[in-house]
Amino acid sequence: MSSLSLAVRDSSTMLRRNLLHARRYPSLTLNLLLTPIMLLLLFVYIFGDVMSAGIGGGGADRSEYIAYLVPGILLMTIGSTTIGTAVSVATDMTEGIIARFRTMAIHRGSVLIGHVVGSVLQVLASIVLVSAVAVAIGFRSADATALEWLAAFGLVALFALALTWIAVGMGLSSPNPEAASNSAMPLILLPLVSSAFIPAETMPGWFQPIAEYQPFTPAIETLRGLLLGTEIGHNGWLAVAWCLGLAVLGHLWSKSLFDRDPA
Repeated sequence: MSSLSLAVRDSSTMLRRNLLHARRYPSLTLNLLLTPIMLLLLFVYIFGDVMSAGIGGGGADRSEYIAYLVPGILLMTIGSTTIGTAVSVATDMTEGIIARFRTMAIHRGSVLIGHVVGSVLQVLASIVLVSAVAVAIGFRSADATALEWLAAFGLVALFALALTWIAVGMGLSSPNPEAASNSAMPLILLPLVSSAFIPAETMPGWFQPIAEYQPFTPAIETLRGLLLGTEIGHNGWLAVAWCLGLAVLGHLWSKSLFDRDPA
């Protein structure tokens, strides 16, 4: 059997292992999903009228704010769900199962690949769930073409892959699952200071660079443009550049940490 076949076989085994863990212990994923869903409902039903009037400059229109808010919530869902990946990786590292895997005749990278692919699949399932809630409360994207929907799905998958590799690195560098959960908190906090809830240009001048020069804002604006037909501008290539850069950085960081000799 070729090395590629062995890598695919072992990675599939590790993927199945991680999906079984997620099925048997769904509480972590569900708890992380509560944050974006609660924020979606809070901002739509509590602040929706006020926020829509402030953004549009006219009368209150909750439906317009739902359309504005949902793309940001979807990308926030990616950030919150990948925290579970960091915790899962840290758990494997501290419970000794990785040390056992190192003694077995398996492809070395299959452990990380299983975590990454499993996490991306969980993220996409979470996106579907949050999207269903958004549609149930009134979100519509009637103007998006099939090609734009495909591009939006590709952007979400690429963003999920990038953040997952970063989360894997956080899990590998943490001494325990609790520390991994804390170190991955920026993946939830960064969307809060992006254009997810209000346009970046409405923020104080000193704060706007924080919102603009981070990965979530260009990705949110690109997704918003694809689904709602708003102007994308330079955000499209910025979002792709952020995704590719974070994915490569996270992969190299994770591989370096994983290949270190255990203490």
